[in-house]
Amino acid sequence: MRLATRSDKDLVLNILTDSFLENKSVNYLIPNDHRHKERVRALMDYSFETCYAFGKVLISDDSDAVALICFPENKKTTLKSLIWEVNLVINGIGIGNVSKAMAREKKISQNYPQTPIYYLWFIAVNPKLQGKGIGTKFLQEIRKDAAGMNRPIYLETSTIRNLPFYKNAGLTEYSTLDFGYTLYLIRG
Repeated sequence: MRLATRSDKDLVLNILTDSFLENKSVNYLIPNDHRHKERVRALMDYSFETCYAFGKVLISDDSDAVALICFPENKKTTLKSLIWEVNLVINGIGIGNVSKAMAREKKISQNYPQTPIYYLWFIAVNPKLQGKGIGTKFLQEIRKDAAGMNRPIYLETSTIRNLPFYKNAGLTEYSTLDFGYTLYLIRG
């Protein structure tokens, strides 16, 4: 596993975009219109920039899996971060979904401890290579990284079939939220 560089951005965005096109949590905020894939990519771009600045962007050694890690206490409002947010609104979620996004984020973050966490915002394996153990190995490396930083991992998923993946990795579901779909809150 390695830290991403700026030159890895397209690789990271491609894997994330392709992996999350049909995700309930992503599609809760992203309009399902003729620009859907472009909008999902805008969300991933925003997430990449946020984690690159205030966390980590990780890539598996084989470049088939990626993860966006955020350290919420490091997140700051800067001119750049404001530009990223404006781009997300214009090119991703749309103005009409801003309050919905903010309300959801508030409900989710109320479930985090006040101590520093290792927030696994997104993790994805190239969709053509899923089911081959790449994600399992990658998540094990991520857990070691979090343990080395003495931070618990927190994440959410709306994909029921991913629950055993996280459980087998030693993570536990500790709550759920209802947004018209079930969002499973996981930690470890």
